[in-house]
Amino acid sequence: MRDDTIANITQRSSQLNRRQLLKSGGSVLSFAAMSGLARPVLAQTSPEIVIGVLFPMSGANAQIGIDARHAMETAADIVNNSYDLDLPMAKNAGLAGLDNAKIKLIFADHQSDPQKGRAEAERLITQDKVCALIGCYLSSVSSTVSAIAERYGLPFLCADSSSPSLARRGLKFFFRPAAQDEMFSAAMFDFLDAQKAKGKKVETVGLLFEDTIFGTDSSNTQRKLAAERGYKLVVDLKYKANSPSLTAEVQQLKSADPDVLLPSSYTTDAILLMRTMGELGYKPKNIVAQASGFSDKAFLDAMGSKVAGLISRASFSLDMAQKRPSVLKVNDMYKARSNRDLNDSTSRELMGLLVLADAINRAKSTDGEKIREALAATDIPGERTIMPWKRVKFGADGQNADADPVLVQYVGGTFVTIFPTAVAMAEPVWPMNV
Repeated sequence: MRDDTIANITQRSSQLNRRQLLKSGGSVLSFAAMSGLARPVLAQTSPEIVIGVLFPMSGANAQIGIDARHAMETAADIVNNSYDLDLPMAKNAGLAGLDNAKIKLIFADHQSDPQKGRAEAERLITQDKVCALIGCYLSSVSSTVSAIAERYGLPFLCADSSSPSLARRGLKFFFRPAAQDEMFSAAMFDFLDAQKAKGKKVETVGLLFEDTIFGTDSSNTQRKLAAERGYKLVVDLKYKANSPSLTAEVQQLKSADPDVLLPSSYTTDAILLMRTMGELGYKPKNIVAQASGFSDKAFLDAMGSKVAGLISRASFSLDMAQKRPSVLKVNDMYKARSNRDLNDSTSRELMGLLVLADAINRAKSTDGEKIREALAATDIPGERTIMPWKRVKFGADGQNADADPVLVQYVGGTFVTIFPTAVAMAEPVWPMNV
């Protein structure tokens, strides 16, 4: 028999043995090792825990989705590998409770459309067989997706959507580690009260909000707080999200000229608002924003020094590294992927996946009910997060009541924590320099 024929038979036999071993779940030795050409190298297949991730990857909010993907992949890296970080799941490579299984993320683009989110959630559950869902930035989409997850008995980890009503629907499988807008707005009005106590002029406020569940819930909370705290509401404007023009609204804001403008807008609307203000010569005395578009890098890049002094509520600030040692290390990991720093949204997204992975690890199962039970039993000290939170512990409604917000001000091209006093890194500039 010819030598090349013998070689071909040997090669096919080796390939067949490899396939049989793979099918049986056994270990595979390289052909070189079996031939005595190299030291045996044992290659084992690791189980994967599949999680569905829903964000806007195209359309007006595409950059939000891109940033969210980087945040999720950074968190998955922390879970799947071993890092010297005092964070949940960081020390061990993989999920120890599931034979060191690795997390696999499957991303879906909901295009900022609740109905598209519904379809993508069902696809992830029925076709990709995910054990949990996480997302979705827009509260309107999180509302729809969490309802789908509930129907299928799978946990939905609300990473960054802040509408208070999301946690008031009696859902068993809904969990939100971060603050919601009532908590954020209360911190904002606490800040206004503190400025008034210092003798600053804070008598009138103005509301501007987009017309989805995010803006509507935010305005309802702020309207109520203004009345309770004794602030006069001199302008109260709702506009259509992704509006092509905000000229009429800015003219009304300019005419009312409140001491503090409280806007609730996503990125494209926030950019349009500030540009329209510039065109019409309106300079608000102070802006205290409901984060979202006003904390997005795309907004800050577009506006630059024009928004110096802008204040936003937040869940995160880089200067918290002085109190949370893991902040800078994690930020460097995220920045290596995204070429930008963590912000209010991406920090919540990253932390959300770590919380979810921690629960799956403790559940030692991919069963939806068991993961839900583990999430409900979560109790993570604030010191083991990159956030200013006291801890992560969910109430019966799935909301973490200990997700303490902070206020940050855009000064010198970066956000600096200014409130509450216990964690402040600088005194607020008031009125703002616009």
